[in-house]
Amino acid sequence: MDLDGARTIGRRVRQIRKSRGKPLAVVAGLAGMSKSQLDRIERGEVALDRISQIVALAGALQVAPGDLMRLPVPAPANGHTDSATDEVRLALLAVSRRRPGGQVAPVEVLAARVSAVQAALHECRQAELAAALPGLIRDVHTSLAAGRDVAKLLDVAVLLHVQGVSHWLRIAGAPLDLRRENDVTLAYQLAERRDTPTALGLVACRATKVLLDSGAFELAKVELEAVDVPTTTPESMQLVGALALSQSRVAAAGSHRADAEAALKHATELASRTGEGSAYGLGFGPTNVSLWRMEAMLEIGDHELVTALAQNLNPNAHPYLERRSAYWRDYGRALARLRGRYDDAVIAFRRAEQIHPHRVQRDPFAREVLAELLLRSRRDALGRELRGMAYRAGLPV
Repeated sequence: MDLDGARTIGRRVRQIRKSRGKPLAVVAGLAGMSKSQLDRIERGEVALDRISQIVALAGALQVAPGDLMRLPVPAPANGHTDSATDEVRLALLAVSRRRPGGQVAPVEVLAARVSAVQAALHECRQAELAAALPGLIRDVHTSLAAGRDVAKLLDVAVLLHVQGVSHWLRIAGAPLDLRRENDVTLAYQLAERRDTPTALGLVACRATKVLLDSGAFELAKVELEAVDVPTTTPESMQLVGALALSQSRVAAAGSHRADAEAALKHATELASRTGEGSAYGLGFGPTNVSLWRMEAMLEIGDHELVTALAQNLNPNAHPYLERRSAYWRDYGRALARLRGRYDDAVIAFRRAEQIHPHRVQRDPFAREVLAELLLRSRRDALGRELRGMAYRAGLPV
């Protein structure tokens, strides 16, 4: 089955369903949606941009959620991203076999290189980040194996994998199995070896999204509940706030709106005490809480509220360009679902792409909404902008 030929999630659902001889009504019923809703999803008339629905359809089709969400290869805007992802895969594989093949370096040097990687990530310097990661992974683990400054090196390694490798893999649209290898396997091993609340909390924050994308909703919830970080310093308070935001994401994916709101309320209270922060590269603060609230309400399906939240939020208050791009992407996703706001949605997506192209071109949910907008596009300037974005994302235009 050539799933790369089906360049949207909806088309991929249709292709798998037909190849398995499953009637539309049966799959819709198993996924908890109407036959007409699934028919519109398969036709591309409604974007499939909620993880809860993707996991439900994957279960109905008896496939992994990653089979539905993986990016087609090639796409015009991919550039060297796919080859860079493979270099990261090879580095992680070498580490897993305890043959990292890097160079031993002082912990201070490695910490500075990790800080540089985080800065490149936040400033959307994607090519620089991709070039730096494979060698840095190998050098950090080679230095760890040398047995000197192990505790400090473990802290550096956790930050590298959680706030560098993991984040880059997600933005680059890497396959889910590779993200699990880094986030759920290697990063957890490092955190458990370090055995501090900070290390365990950082990994739990980042691994949550991978667990949700894998359909492991309950496991994500349990992992977050198992972490106990004391709020004794400004840095630890920001980490606790980030954990609360992760809890809101898990609750939203499970359609537990009240729980999501409670977690966001807790994060809001902490953010009022921390202000705009940058501990561990989390970027936690009032602006980030609002951005996560938008994301949670998108998963819930309350697009009117997301639009209202966006209109009252200044994304430039966040210190990271990468998060500002996420604001415009999510604002575009919400606008696309409101009658009469399709042009505004195109403008929002274009602003997101201008700040950080991968946030639109390689995000599975953004690609789905672009495909939906294409069906409504006109032959005007905005229609040309939309088709350009769709082309760069590898969608049929």
